[in-house]
Amino acid sequence: TEEERAFMYERYAPDPKMRKNLGIRRRLAPLLGGDRRKIELLNGLLLSLPGSPILYYGDEIGMGDEYLLEDRDGVRTPMQWTEGPGAGFSDAPPQDLYLPLVTDPAYSPEKVNVASQVDDPGSLLSWTKRMLHLRRRHPVFGLGSFLALPTAKAPILCFLREHGPERVLVAANLSSAPVDVPLPEVGGSWVDAAGTDVVWSEAAPLHLEPYAFRWLVPAEG
Repeated sequence: TEEERAFMYERYAPDPKMRKNLGIRRRLAPLLGGDRRKIELLNGLLLSLPGSPILYYGDEIGMGDEYLLEDRDGVRTPMQWTEGPGAGFSDAPPQDLYLPLVTDPAYSPEKVNVASQVDDPGSLLSWTKRMLHLRRRHPVFGLGSFLALPTAKAPILCFLREHGPERVLVAANLSSAPVDVPLPEVGGSWVDAAGTDVVWSEAAPLHLEPYAFRWLVPAEG
């Protein structure tokens, strides 16, 4: 609706130059204020909702944008491979690059680049790789049905993906406060698909920190 679009613009694109046609021409990281929790949450939902997930180049490392450039060029700046000259994208002089590098200090190549993240297990790039590997281990995300599940907690999004014998339960906290979530009416006991010791059952509510999410599978036995 027009009201929803107005809210979206006010919240995520207050400067009219951030908008294009009816959409927003910004990258995910600056759109979310660089909040790692929110970036992971939205990518986690992207990878678990029905449809084919598409990660735009650079979003796997949290690249920024140059929204003052014309058209959609603000999100087409050179990939930031290193912190060196040309961000490792090119050794051409800066004035000869097809588009300028990101200049915002929070997202510049000196701050955000592949080389600084590739060997860091705590980096956004490493986290993204782990999530992609985990998704590939669960074909249900690409083939399964989708069932939204009501919960007793308003800020919680919960749904079930199911394909043949495989079932994955997804729970996401969309709020800025921690929440203990009672198990919806799916029964049984569920454990974290990533292999942690998290358990969700009727006797054990699921604790979710702000903007956290979990993929859970039925406990064996």
